[in-house]
Amino acid sequence: MQRTDDTTTHTMNHTTTIYAQRRARVAAQLGPGGIAIVPTAPEQARNRDTDFLYRHDSYFYYLTGFTEPNAWLVITDDGRSTLFCAPKDLEREIWDGFRLGPEAAPAALGVDAAFSAGSLDAQLPRLLENRRTVWYPFATHKGLESRIDGWLGSVRARVRYGALCPEQQRDLCGLLDEMRLVKDAHEQDVMRRAAQISAGAHVRAMQLSARMLREGQDVREYHLDAELLHEFRRLGSQYVAYGSIVAAGANACVLHYRADAAPVRAGELVLIDAGCELDGYASDITRTFPANGKFTGPQRTLYDLVLASQDAAAAATKAGARFIDPHEATVKVLAQGLLDVGLLDRNKVGTAEDVIESRAYFQFYMHRTGHWLGMDVHDCGSYVEPSQVGEVSERKDPLSGETITNRPSRILQPGMVLTIEPGLYVRPAEGVPEQFHNIGIRIEDDAIVTATGCELISRGVPVKADEIEALMRG
Repeated sequence: MQRTDDTTTHTMNHTTTIYAQRRARVAAQLGPGGIAIVPTAPEQARNRDTDFLYRHDSYFYYLTGFTEPNAWLVITDDGRSTLFCAPKDLEREIWDGFRLGPEAAPAALGVDAAFSAGSLDAQLPRLLENRRTVWYPFATHKGLESRIDGWLGSVRARVRYGALCPEQQRDLCGLLDEMRLVKDAHEQDVMRRAAQISAGAHVRAMQLSARMLREGQDVREYHLDAELLHEFRRLGSQYVAYGSIVAAGANACVLHYRADAAPVRAGELVLIDAGCELDGYASDITRTFPANGKFTGPQRTLYDLVLASQDAAAAATKAGARFIDPHEATVKVLAQGLLDVGLLDRNKVGTAEDVIESRAYFQFYMHRTGHWLGMDVHDCGSYVEPSQVGEVSERKDPLSGETITNRPSRILQPGMVLTIEPGLYVRPAEGVPEQFHNIGIRIEDDAIVTATGCELISRGVPVKADEIEALMRG
């Protein structure tokens, strides 16, 4: 066994305690006779005999800290946790790498018992027998419901011998989503580090773009993408949190564009939406910058407008506010700005209030200002306030004519983490001033909600236009 120093041992003990505490919180909510079953993600074939790079299931990792495939966790209402994992196999470990194995799992992970994953079908009916309610994550793992049905069928086959079969099945996602929505101090520290790494990668990509253009080199989107990946891995990130968007020129007006081979040209903007994943937690940062390091007048006008809308959204992000408040603050600034710069004709659309009411801004800003962030880049958690789910109202969407059901937006609490990402995307169209054509801008930061406001943990990369230009001159 590899030796560890006192610091490493302390860190392992600390994190093991965190996972044990989470399992205890789950157990306490299962109710009398409750049992929870949580599988990790399966390995996925990429092509022929090659798999995609493995990534664990977020719910499973949240409760175990275990990253190996072919593993299951069972928690019962008495607080007992049982792990099923791949058995030790020295021959397979030559090919596939180290396996923890069930013998070492209790001490390493803090679970009460562990068995080989191969014994799952034999053990689960015994664990389910005489339970009242079985909890598992609904609609997340293909075939899971059928497998649980099979185990329950084995329990029912024993009713003549006095066995009782669970009468209820409940979705574990809702319970875990609420737990995961508020990040503890350990999670916040990991996310700060992930954001720091990602911010540094954005800095490098900005500087590379300007430097290569100054030197007269042919610059492509994939050059900047490569710089991001290099910095992510150089500083210890395990994965990208999502497929990076590196969009030059008009490509920035495509919301989910992927880094490709388009040229990066002086005089155009580049939009990069990219973040790394570190120890199971995502970061999510977007910056828009001039490819050669100098904004043109129209670019600067729209950039400053988007930044002002982000400032307003950040000011609205605090404990006690609603999740919708940052979006509404953004739209208010953008609506007035679109009128001021001439992208919207006030003779046709009216005042800023009219623009908001009619959603005329939607031509240039068509997405929400943020989403939850955590283990998943679009993290779990309801956007509706749980205490007000029953307060329902309806409205007709002015653009689509569809009837939309509204419920009160989530009340923000300290420890929630969300993105703040306003933007403007100007495609050529009738009535749109030509000077703004094909300008796409998004500015995105990661925010931890605090009692008095929010902590923007991704500001290691500049956001003000003057600071971006200064950085790119270096």
